Amino acid sequence: MQSSLFDDDTRQTLSIEACAKTLAVSEATVRNWIKTGYLTLSNKGHVSHASVMQFKREILGKEKLYQRANKSQKDSHNHLLISADFLARAQSSEPANEALGKDYEDSLSDSYKNQEGIYYTPEHIVNDLFNLSDTSVKHKTFCDPCCGSGNFLLRALDLGFKPENLFGFDIDPVAVAIAKKRIFDHTGFVSNQIICADFLHLATTQETGHYDYIFTNPPWGKKIAKSEKDRLSRLLQAGNSLDTCALFYFACLHALNTHGVLGLLLPDAFFNVSAYADARASALSYQITRLCDYAKAFKGLQTNAVGLVLTKQENDAARQIDCLYENVHFQRTSDSLRHNPKYIFNLSCNNDEAALITHLYRIPHLTLEGYARWGLGIVTGNNTKYLRDKPEQGYVSVYKGSDITPRVLKTATNFLGTDFSQYQQVAPLHLYQAAEKLIYKFISSRLCFFYDTEARFIINSANLLITDDKFPISMSLLADLLNSELLNWLFKKLFNTHKVLRSDLERLPIHAQFLTDGHFIEADYLNALNIEKTEHGTFRIKK
Repeated sequence: MQSSLFDDDTRQTLSIEACAKTLAVSEATVRNWIKTGYLTLSNKGHVSHASVMQFKREILGKEKLYQRANKSQKDSHNHLLISADFLARAQSSEPANEALGKDYEDSLSDSYKNQEGIYYTPEHIVNDLFNLSDTSVKHKTFCDPCCGSGNFLLRALDLGFKPENLFGFDIDPVAVAIAKKRIFDHTGFVSNQIICADFLHLATTQETGHYDYIFTNPPWGKKIAKSEKDRLSRLLQAGNSLDTCALFYFACLHALNTHGVLGLLLPDAFFNVSAYADARASALSYQITRLCDYAKAFKGLQTNAVGLVLTKQENDAARQIDCLYENVHFQRTSDSLRHNPKYIFNLSCNNDEAALITHLYRIPHLTLEGYARWGLGIVTGNNTKYLRDKPEQGYVSVYKGSDITPRVLKTATNFLGTDFSQYQQVAPLHLYQAAEKLIYKFISSRLCFFYDTEARFIINSANLLITDDKFPISMSLLADLLNSELLNWLFKKLFNTHKVLRSDLERLPIHAQFLTDGHFIEADYLNALNIEKTEHGTFRIKK
């Protein structure tokens, strides 16, 4: 029987070619591991057999190189080894293209990408978002502050920017090496302006330079200390918008020339979540030219990716914004966004729908803010341990979100022990035991409220609210209003979310002057608001 390569312990060295075949990598990767000290080079270009054995036993045996070595290991990876492999490929004569950057991204674990907020932009989105009519770009400068493997930089070259006018930053040396190699392969130009550096840090020290065009996909939700976020926010004047994508938005503005163009690919939360309100207010002070919803652009991410393009000049309220939503093109005015609560960018609305929303908010109204007490459903911390599927002595019925309908609760199928001290999170018991309250689905894209008068308990897929005595309408009537078609339409068009958040409910307009404590009749409510329902199931202002 033929012996394996390592059966002969008397063999002292391996050729680089044999070593590459043994370890199932390229010869360039072996050379890079020699440079980084993982393998020991012996005489005449051979690798020490002992170092290969040690490397295979102590490193490859414990930490898989990359995804193709062990595709099930998606929560961890050996970043040093992956870096060595891809640096070698970037330094080789192998042509560098988008696929090399994609291979590198795929080699990184999901947990690492989540930690660093790394999701490289697909080429079709780069081409659509970064699409200019400017014919003088050969005299302009371009920067990608989070350049990754260079997709936006290569797009800039295709649009006519000169390679010597391209600038890029990234904290990942491997991505920077791939980007520089791609520029060289495309133009023959060796750039020293694509550098490994933290653009956020440079922006706060006024060392970024200033550019005519900035297009980038900044890290989404990168995990950094709150103290550092607060420091960056203070220096960048970002207000309460503390997520890394918002901080990059403000950093890019600082580095953009007057009349320059900024394009960002951002999570949809940037456009409708309260935490980003300061960033949206800032964007509305400039001339927004495009808003494009690219749906779920990244594998493994449930959030939509939305493109924002603006020019750094004073906003012209009369100018239309080109919008793309669900492959439909239409136009909006910036005023139609400015009048939304918290400056929400509700991209799913056309101008007529936006006008209706503005109409609803212009009519005198109340909101629930300051008029209600709120409570979360019970969080046990371990439903399998604590919930029962049949009633037992000392247990009470509990209702989950899927049990709630506007008119009735489904029969309880979950029961919970009454020693509430053992659970992870419990609202004050008097809220659950109130004589009347509203309970509602939390995980839902629709409003679904039930008026409860039997002191029922709920678990964490349901929440509750109790209005104050000074609120002018009854809770039963409020439940009917919140379940109405109009409020559901408004909720979807304004917030477009799959969670019913307290902050969103507190922004809904309640026109109490058109409501009485009698039975809610939606047709009468619409008529009082001068609104009519269309044949397509939507709403419009009466003509």
